[in-house]
Amino acid sequence: MAEEVRKSGNQAMTDDERLALCQKLDKELDEFIDSLEKKRYTEGWPEDRWEEEMEKHPFFMKTAPDNGDMSPLAEGLAKLKYDPDENTPLELATNYKEDGNFNFKHKNYRLAIIGYTEGLKVKCNDPEINASLYNNRGASHWHLKNYRSSLYDSEKALSINPNHVKARLRAAKSALEIAKYDLCIKHCQEYLASQPKDKEIIDLMNAAKKKKIIQERDQRKRERLETKNSEQKDAVIKVIIERGIKISNCEDEDDIELSKLEPTLPGAQDAVVHIEDGILKWPVLFLYPEYQMTDFIKACPENVPLINQLEQLFPAPWDQEDKYSCDKVNVYFEGYDKMPHIIKPSKNLGDILVTKYFEVKAGTPAFFILPRGSNIESRFLESFL
Repeated sequence: MAEEVRKSGNQAMTDDERLALCQKLDKELDEFIDSLEKKRYTEGWPEDRWEEEMEKHPFFMKTAPDNGDMSPLAEGLAKLKYDPDENTPLELATNYKEDGNFNFKHKNYRLAIIGYTEGLKVKCNDPEINASLYNNRGASHWHLKNYRSSLYDSEKALSINPNHVKARLRAAKSALEIAKYDLCIKHCQEYLASQPKDKEIIDLMNAAKKKKIIQERDQRKRERLETKNSEQKDAVIKVIIERGIKISNCEDEDDIELSKLEPTLPGAQDAVVHIEDGILKWPVLFLYPEYQMTDFIKACPENVPLINQLEQLFPAPWDQEDKYSCDKVNVYFEGYDKMPHIIKPSKNLGDILVTKYFEVKAGTPAFFILPRGSNIESRFLESFL
């Protein structure tokens, strides 16, 4: 009988050839299944490769072998099932749907999605099959927790068939999962119009209503917090302008914004300048060029002498020679004139910030600490010449 199966994929099969092929497929499938029943499990398919082994049989084969060679039986089966010359669009869509259903039943949801998608690509004019393909693909997405895709496909199915109960239920569930509570409630109401006593849908709608209340409450909280933060930012900028503090990369007062005052140091993003009881509190960076070390202070009040911060840092654990103490160091800043300027650390931070040539860079006042009269201090000063 095998001789009767055509090998060429370019020539349509006659009715007699089609019948002969179907009879041969039935016979070989029976022989295939009978052979499995005679084998012990240890001689059969390994559990982790059963699909791989099964697809070697022409009846279940979905793609051509790697070498491109197909047996007459496999070629004939492919022609029967997938050749657009041998099948109407409706038959093709139905065949792809059956492939999708097979994989869905075996929980191969990604393969099922491929089958349903191929069925939709055929673009047959049958509303029932198209609605079913969208609904089934939506179910596959649901099991993969692709809730947005599941909602999309379910609503596509409903656009074709508004009375599709399964699609309506899944659309409601998917909308709930992605926090589209109004849409979930809408689908529940549509469902209950025909089945008003369905407890699952009633519970689903009530859950959506509760979550919507919480969502709206949280949104109001976020809006209040954003308003409060905005007001605080405006207050900080207003005080900075009133103090006459120069901010790097700001041409004038209108150019000052809080984004330009955010520290760029790793881990310091939450230490932006803020105001408490009318007092600005700044992040401050102390640099020790001799040892390439730094100290970072998150909130230094503007009305406190800078030396108060240094007193808390000295003696430093890395200062083995005891060269760094408040009475042994000089404090400098690099001005916007690109020159070093010495300051008196006994002055309040706020007074230092309005010193001539001082500007705040990256939202963080920075100071160089050097042993007074040391070689490292001399080299530091010479580096600016």
